[in-house]
Amino acid sequence: MEKTDESLTNLIEKAKLGNQIAFSSLLNHFWNDVYGFQLIRTQNENDAEDITIQTFSQAFDKIHTFDSSYKFKTWLIAISKNLHVDLIRKRKRNVLQGSESGNTDAIKKVLDDAPSIEDSLITEQNLAALLGYIKKLKPHYQEVINLRYFQELAYAEIAERLGEPINNVKVKLLRAKKLLAEIIKSQKSD
Repeated sequence: MEKTDESLTNLIEKAKLGNQIAFSSLLNHFWNDVYGFQLIRTQNENDAEDITIQTFSQAFDKIHTFDSSYKFKTWLIAISKNLHVDLIRKRKRNVLQGSESGNTDAIKKVLDDAPSIEDSLITEQNLAALLGYIKKLKPHYQEVINLRYFQELAYAEIAERLGEPINNVKVKLLRAKKLLAEIIKSQKSD
């Protein structure tokens, strides 16, 4: 799905106003770019995925600071690069100190509850089939889907349970829903 500069600018402006569908579109459009960048840097799928989630979390939290005279992808990659550097520093510090220092973020911002295309597709499935599809996701995506849709926890409760910032939870859930929808679509076409 190729986006024009004009439609990307429009999405970014909507995202700055808090439009969740615009956030989701930006995530879907730029996920592979950021993930690919991190996969090359980290040589580790889990680290690349975690940093990519953190990148979008931080970008969505600070989108109001984005300067449109720069490319959005460049801004995302810069955030991602800084997060990777921070991770390396933290790991070095943890090795030297032998302990991990906790990072607590304020829990803020509530997601728009408007159902996305992925939400609609997921709810159309019968429970047994849906559980089978969910089992095809990576464990951390299974967990966030379970907490949100089966235990019906709020984003803040999920963030607390997982010990992660709320924006990480939001991004993980967006990504999990997209991957789940892709699995469902591919099974329907078989």
